[in-house]
Amino acid sequence: MESTIHSEPRPLFIGHEIYRQSSYGPKHPLSIPRVSTCVDLCRAMGWLPDAQYRDSPQASDGEMARFHHDDYLVALARAEREQRVDAETGARYNLGKLENPVYPEMYRRPAVSAGAAILAGRMLAGAPGVIYSPASGTHHARPDRASGFCYTNAPVLAILAMLDGGIGRVLYVDLDAHHGDGVQDAFADDDRVLTISVHEDGRWPFTGPVEDRAGGMARNLPVPPGFNDNEMDYLLDRVILPLGEAFRPEAVVIQSGADAIQEDPLSRLELSNRALWRAVGAVARLAERVLVVGGGGYNPWSVGRAWAGVWATLNGIDPDVPPTAAAGAVLRALTWSRAAGRNPPDHWFTTIADTPRPGVVRDAVRSVAALATAGQFSG
Repeated sequence: MESTIHSEPRPLFIGHEIYRQSSYGPKHPLSIPRVSTCVDLCRAMGWLPDAQYRDSPQASDGEMARFHHDDYLVALARAEREQRVDAETGARYNLGKLENPVYPEMYRRPAVSAGAAILAGRMLAGAPGVIYSPASGTHHARPDRASGFCYTNAPVLAILAMLDGGIGRVLYVDLDAHHGDGVQDAFADDDRVLTISVHEDGRWPFTGPVEDRAGGMARNLPVPPGFNDNEMDYLLDRVILPLGEAFRPEAVVIQSGADAIQEDPLSRLELSNRALWRAVGAVARLAERVLVVGGGGYNPWSVGRAWAGVWATLNGIDPDVPPTAAAGAVLRALTWSRAAGRNPPDHWFTTIADTPRPGVVRDAVRSVAALATAGQFSG
């Protein structure tokens, strides 16, 4: 075992059992178990002792109202109670459609992920440390409506808790295949927060071109389909780390969406989970206060293995080891209704780390890097 990202205290994992049985519905991409799979794998690998785990509180309406509008929170809670929304409510708050469906825990589940984020932000404002909340990567939600499977914006609430607690500069790095639009827009006018987003060019929400700097405090890195490990390393070394170092953050928040990994059905990117782990580990060293959250990820095997490896990385453990018998049992118990899940490849059960996925650093990636590093921050 290697040393942790920061020697003391040991990283803290915030989770909750609500994710074990909760589902957006059988036809939704979030019908799969994700947080519970990550927890089970980490425990089965011997990486998550009880002393490093904490149950998330559920955020109150008052806490979530630090970012979200009161009427939206009332509508969200009412939709959970009644298990329906009328047409006017659905249109106003973007609820009740395939994207953001009505389901049994549609208020409590996002309130729990928000509660973890707020708790993490307050704890890190009070003292240095590393906190992992894989449920808290819901980066699309807007103050007054749901968006992109996200009902509350947990990363925004975490950053606001840090700022309210006296943290002066927060770096937000988003590694999801989809642009971190909700977080960027929340802090577009705040020179205390720099947002950097690596995402697939031309993919929903169709925002985040390299020219978009949100008033100077954002850097967007839209990448082409087929984005590979060497290209991720290139952007990390040439853009993300230099920009982060120049910003001199007191805290970093890393959104570790696993949908940029090759086997994910909702992107055309081709990273291995190793590239994700390298990026998380490197960015986490930019400050003494670190919050890592999850995000996208819609293949239960790839997201579970990726997020377990993120936790190992934060603890200084090399995830490139064979699964224990117990971890193998966790992986073999997973099911997935998509065609790939009906005949999954053997390595989804027998490995934690993917085979590396190297490739040429293409001109499109080099161009994005050059444009993103031109100029200075506005703040």
